[in-house]
Amino acid sequence: MTKKPPDKDYDAAKKKWEDELASPKCRQMHDRFETISFREIKPLYTPEDLGHEVPEDYMDELGFPGQHPYTRGVHPTMYRGRTWTMRQFSGFGTAKDTNKRYKYILEQGGTGLSVAFDMPTIMGYDSDHKRSEGEVGKCGVAVSSLADMETLFDGIPLDKVSTSMTINGPAAILWAFYIAVGEKQGVSSDKLRGTIQNDILKEYIAQKSWIFPPRPSMRLITDIIAYAADNVPQWNTISISGYHIREAGSTAVQELAFTLADGFAYVEAGIEAGLDVDKFAPRLAFFFDAHSDFFEEIAKFRAARRIWAKRMKNKYGAKDPHSWTLRFHTQTAGCSLTAQQPENNITRTAFQALSAVLGGTQSLHTNSMDETLALPTEKAVKIALRTQQIILDETAAASTIDPLAGSYFVEKLTDEMEEAAEEYFRRIDELGGVIPAIEKGFPQREIADAAYRFQRALESGKRVMVGINKYFEPGEKVTIDLLKIDPRVDEECRENLRSLRESRDNKKVKQTLAALKKAAEGTDNLMPKILDAVRAYATLGEIVDTLKSVFGEYIETPIF
Repeated sequence: MTKKPPDKDYDAAKKKWEDELASPKCRQMHDRFETISFREIKPLYTPEDLGHEVPEDYMDELGFPGQHPYTRGVHPTMYRGRTWTMRQFSGFGTAKDTNKRYKYILEQGGTGLSVAFDMPTIMGYDSDHKRSEGEVGKCGVAVSSLADMETLFDGIPLDKVSTSMTINGPAAILWAFYIAVGEKQGVSSDKLRGTIQNDILKEYIAQKSWIFPPRPSMRLITDIIAYAADNVPQWNTISISGYHIREAGSTAVQELAFTLADGFAYVEAGIEAGLDVDKFAPRLAFFFDAHSDFFEEIAKFRAARRIWAKRMKNKYGAKDPHSWTLRFHTQTAGCSLTAQQPENNITRTAFQALSAVLGGTQSLHTNSMDETLALPTEKAVKIALRTQQIILDETAAASTIDPLAGSYFVEKLTDEMEEAAEEYFRRIDELGGVIPAIEKGFPQREIADAAYRFQRALESGKRVMVGINKYFEPGEKVTIDLLKIDPRVDEECRENLRSLRESRDNKKVKQTLAALKKAAEGTDNLMPKILDAVRAYATLGEIVDTLKSVFGEYIETPIF
């Protein structure tokens, strides 16, 4: 990089950042941040702190926190002003069971809730559907109706917490359940804060839990975006997810590229639907994996912010700086957890979580050590939460902004990540865009090839996993306690549905479902009709079946 003294752009940006830092709205949590040896830590370090000249491309590639291109963070103060939201992914058994766990997490210092739904809910089936048998409440909480959602958040005021819901195919319906619970609590929809994952493109690419074909699914998403912009302004309407892409076996670059490509596809869909990009883009959020290659993960997060900012400003013409900022939630890598020597997972998770913090995440979930074997126990959840609290309160990693900026290694990795992602964008464009690329199986093949290469490297010993192919102990047995789902859950959920169908106004349910079907056959926004059906206590499965009668179901083309 050619070097020169700070120029007018640099000086102006620096002054703007310093003014923001000093303003009342950027209040910092402490008057003084310092090392464990009582040395003061500044909020930000630049080449000037070492007496170096500022690189010529500094403002284009790094800049200042809270300013384009946001490589150094989306907020002027980052964690000195507000820490990341500490979430623990939770959901198991009945809504009543999970409600108890939520209250436990909040009592232990959790600052946000994350809902894991069971497989029947994810696939749009009620708990009493024949395909739900044996799966109810097993990998998450069973939610089939507004009544279940009321129980799930009983005693938890929705204007006081931020809730993230991992749901995609039936996201509009589960979101409607949540909005309706808020109404019953007396919390207006403009006060609700949280996120629905609602990222159907990555389902076709990686996780495979879809319901409807791509095009009607995209319509549902744009309907959600439009409805939120007018009615639920604090809600993140899509959590564009690289997590599941990475868990399926992708590389860090593939996770970055395919996730951002999906994000651009949602932006284009919103614009094509007639929405103003600056009205909906600020509420788009992202969800990334934090894997074990510490520095590569940090570089990935920094590159993601930079790519998004440049594209949103230069290609999509967004004027609002909030549209340029890539805000993201991070979860540590589930696929890195091992059943062998499960206590090692505590250490893995700690390093992965630290990479997310050093990379500038806004929200973080730390996996529990037992999640490769079962849903987590309370003890494992507490250890995972304490991991985040130790990073915040004991390591000083959050005391200065973007602390690894200027590292030759990290900056080079960040540049390489950006360049490799741009090459993937070019290849996707050549295939006609994200949906045609998915239909041709391009991202699916790329991920499968990467997963195969990783597995071969693991089996050959070229890549090490402690306790698996090195430092393992033949004949060792897992001795930790595991959470077991009570068999009564299936029966209890079925009984709850039977009682609901007997007590509700079934005539009103039929009327609202008929109105929903008519709207689906037309072009009106579907969210008001879905909400009407939800308020009448139509079930998840009934609403999904109504939409299936119009949209059909998606069947994947086999890829060889």
